[in-house]
Amino acid sequence: MGDPDLLIVGAGAAGIAAAREARSLGLDVRVLEARGRVGGRAHTVQDLGSPFDLGATWLHAAQSNPLVPLAEARGLELFNHDLVRSGRTWTDGHWATAEELAEYDAAEHAWHEALMLAPDTPGLSLADAAPRGGRWDATLLHWEGPVICGAEPEAMDLADWRATMLNGSNLLPREGCGHLLEVLAEGLPITLDAPVTRLSWGGRRVRAEGPFGAVEAGAAIVTVSTGVLASGAIAFDPPLPVATQEAAHDLPMGLLIKFGLRAAGEDRLDLPAFGGLERRLEPGERAMTWISWPFGRAYLSGFAGGALAWDLSAAGDAATLDHAFSELRDMFGARADRALRRDGAAVASWGRDPWARGAYSYARPGGSAARAALSVPLGGGRLRLAGEACHTSLAATLAGAWYSGAAAAREAAATLGRSPRVTERTGYTGRVPAPSSGG
Repeated sequence: MGDPDLLIVGAGAAGIAAAREARSLGLDVRVLEARGRVGGRAHTVQDLGSPFDLGATWLHAAQSNPLVPLAEARGLELFNHDLVRSGRTWTDGHWATAEELAEYDAAEHAWHEALMLAPDTPGLSLADAAPRGGRWDATLLHWEGPVICGAEPEAMDLADWRATMLNGSNLLPREGCGHLLEVLAEGLPITLDAPVTRLSWGGRRVRAEGPFGAVEAGAAIVTVSTGVLASGAIAFDPPLPVATQEAAHDLPMGLLIKFGLRAAGEDRLDLPAFGGLERRLEPGERAMTWISWPFGRAYLSGFAGGALAWDLSAAGDAATLDHAFSELRDMFGARADRALRRDGAAVASWGRDPWARGAYSYARPGGSAARAALSVPLGGGRLRLAGEACHTSLAATLAGAWYSGAAAAREAAATLGRSPRVTERTGYTGRVPAPSSGG
């Protein structure tokens, strides 16, 4: 492989962005990826007969998302999911009426307003500040915790939750987010099936070791998840500073399991394309959520998050499918078994994936400063950590990972004596645009 100027560990969104930016600045780059594919926690499969994202699915905050113009420049179709969203909510043995849904909408606005106006008390969790006692409060808390963040609200820092609230449109690449990253990785010097097991960074150069042998470079960017950092899968020599280790500890991985169920025939359960399904919950209840027939495709997408996801992940894919059909029977009766196939299902396994150990990061109560601390340059700039966990406002998104990786590459270039500049390839200046307030 030779010894490059810059070594990048991981070929997910942050690693691909770092490699593209570094090469545009004239650096010789080598990317080492543990998996046999690129994309990290964005992975598009064809298991259901058409593209299905097992991981990252949306380009959130589209008005400030750097992947949007990159996708458009390559002719990839982006679909505004927000324009077609519709939803059905199961409550007390029936589908919520128009009046009940209006009540739900009003409760949601009031609930979010209360959380945004809650005192900025250090260490306060999302659950601590959330309204309680209302008919929809438990459902809303479940949405903002397990469904969106993959974590239980008692374990989430309120200040970080507020800082990472997303604004703007949510776009779906028709061919999948994993496919988009594959396209953007084309031509990059990436070595697959090359896990780094040891990274030495105490000298004037960094040295990565693994089954591939050893590679030395002037600087390194490590883009693995905080779950992988905490696992010790990479032995850092010297060990990472205590402040960095504490930051990684304060940003554990949440889990969202995504799965797809094929249609067994023509019955579409009276649900439209992109129809959403959920249940009203009582305190302490856990449930899955659903999106029906995206793009008119013959599969139903399901999601399980937080503690439910970790339990199902530990029990295996069969347990996930058992739980899914049990919930669907509650809403549709035996019709669910006739309309959907259990065989051929696609199920994500990020909780068991040794190179992920979860879906994306969240901050523990009191850990609101951890994202900035995790991205502090180390060893005089020879070592940087990057990824979605390092972004202070777009955490848990592809955009956050991309911005973090590109910024780390520019900083590495400066360390190596190259002057960052705006490039035609990315258009970055290093500043994250303020998100639009559009829907």
